[in-house]
Amino acid sequence: MFTEEELQQVEEIKSHYPTNLSAVMGALHLYQDKYGYVSDEGISYVAKLLEIPEEHVLGVVSFYEMFHQHPTGKYKLQVCTNVSCMLCNSDMVLRSIKEKIGIGIGEMTEDGLFSVHEVECLGSCGTAPVISVNKLYHDKLTPEKINELIDTLKAQG
Repeated sequence: MFTEEELQQVEEIKSHYPTNLSAVMGALHLYQDKYGYVSDEGISYVAKLLEIPEEHVLGVVSFYEMFHQHPTGKYKLQVCTNVSCMLCNSDMVLRSIKEKIGIGIGEMTEDGLFSVHEVECLGSCGTAPVISVNKLYHDKLTPEKINELIDTLKAQG
């Protein structure tokens, strides 16, 4: 499943930790970056690769919101709805996205370009409201900024 180069990256990740249990998040990031989400097959693969129990890998995947166990859009719009963002109008972010592309939390556009995910905290409270698009943060959002961002992403395909 991983190329030789990716397997070398896993070995590099493992070299930073005393046990393979600690390398699971790095390996999962590599897997999700390659396949878009972590399937049941991916959980088994990472467990075998790191020689750790599948239950441990599943526990990590199901605990952290950054990992997805189902197909997602090419652009994962992760909307922070924690207290700071909520107080700074995160509901406007969700409304603006829904108005622009017609989907809400947990949904994906028919063309597979966008999916919307609610996250508990992106750690950028001082610049709320904020969203993450494929790990790139966009903050101090307004409806205009959201529409511009979505138009840019659509143009990039």
